[in-house]
Amino acid sequence: MLEAWRRNGRDGARDAPESAVLTVSALNRSVRDLLERGFPISWVAGEISNFTQARSGHLYFSLKDEQAQVRCVMFRGRGAYLDWQPRDGMQVEVRALVTLYEPRGDFQLNVEFMRRAGLGALYEAFLRLRERLEREGLFDPAVKRALPPFPRAIGVVTSPAAAALRDVLTTLARRNPSIPVIVYPTAVQGEEAPREIAAALAAAARRREVDVLILCRGGGSIEDLWAFNDERVARAIRACPIPVVVGVGHETDFTIADFAADLRAPTPTAAAALASPARDELLERIASLARRLARRVARDLDTRMQLLDHLARRLVHPGRRLDDQAARIAALRARLAHAAARAVERERWRIRDLAGRLRSHPPPVETLRLRLAQLGHRMRAAAARDLAARLGRVEVLAKSLDHLGPRAVLARGYAIATDPQGAVVRDAAALHRGELLHLAFARGTAAARVEDAGAEE
Repeated sequence: MLEAWRRNGRDGARDAPESAVLTVSALNRSVRDLLERGFPISWVAGEISNFTQARSGHLYFSLKDEQAQVRCVMFRGRGAYLDWQPRDGMQVEVRALVTLYEPRGDFQLNVEFMRRAGLGALYEAFLRLRERLEREGLFDPAVKRALPPFPRAIGVVTSPAAAALRDVLTTLARRNPSIPVIVYPTAVQGEEAPREIAAALAAAARRREVDVLILCRGGGSIEDLWAFNDERVARAIRACPIPVVVGVGHETDFTIADFAADLRAPTPTAAAALASPARDELLERIASLARRLARRVARDLDTRMQLLDHLARRLVHPGRRLDDQAARIAALRARLAHAAARAVERERWRIRDLAGRLRSHPPPVETLRLRLAQLGHRMRAAAARDLAARLGRVEVLAKSLDHLGPRAVLARGYAIATDPQGAVVRDAAALHRGELLHLAFARGTAAARVEDAGAEE
């Protein structure tokens, strides 16, 4: 039918056959199908006007530019995902299906998603910065620090006028009111916000008053949260020596600061809960440890009391121990006296026995005396013979010594010449004219002086 209309009625030059006459509903339906098939889902930019939110929750508005406008509808199911409120005059970009509203024949856009104009560029800038900082290792889990389990003080970096600050302070007071909180004021929105946030983090690091920092801000649009997508803030977080918990926006909001933080919290309230230990939980833990300690002490005390009872049974009073030792010494003394008496008596009987045997069998004293005299005579005779033999041997050796000695040689007419130092002269060549010599003869000595000395002929 549509094809017949397109062939016959498009230029109005020919009349359509009676069988091709269309109803308005069919015509609008055909046009709708033609538009939806002919145009893919597209992004369209323009300014919102005539914005209305129906009681059903559907959003109705027109999207216009300098030369044209188009009606738009965003159904409640799609509009529920918006985290901001559209208003007249806003520049937006919509992802929409080109269609026709059949009942009125109105050309319109069925909007599936809507964002404020420029968000696409912002998101691309966000992705580029995240990728670059990630390549640098700024988001590496290895460089992230653990939060202190028991912080002495907690710092909060945010705007003093922010609702998030009240939520954080309320949560910290509820969880552990004994922990002091120091607020480092800074802007969290606007062009100067990144510089002020970085300066506040640097001031906290310089003053070292707290053990953990909470960087927080409430929810908002991507432009409102853009200060936390600044590179200066990310580098200030990593340069801060104090662990930083970031809680910005809602659970679905992610910023560069979240990736750079030591710990990311979905909301400011959750950041406060992560940074502070719960007082009730600590008290319960202390009570549990106290109970465990009491049980352990009681068990150890029972064990030691049992050991004490065992040792007490083994322990003897010193007086009793002395009495026992004295009784033992007395018993040993009695045994010693009895043993000594028995030994004396035994030896006495032995002596008596020997004396009786000696009296009944006296030794032959005269025979032994005569034998002793004989043995003495034989010993003296043997000693005299041995001495005479040794004297004879000495005499023979003496004669041999006299025969071989220098005196026997001197007796044959020889003399011994010595130099003034007493050395025997053996070589005439060693003498010098006028040298004094000492001559020894068989009987007596003489001095001589060398007149002439020569070699052996």
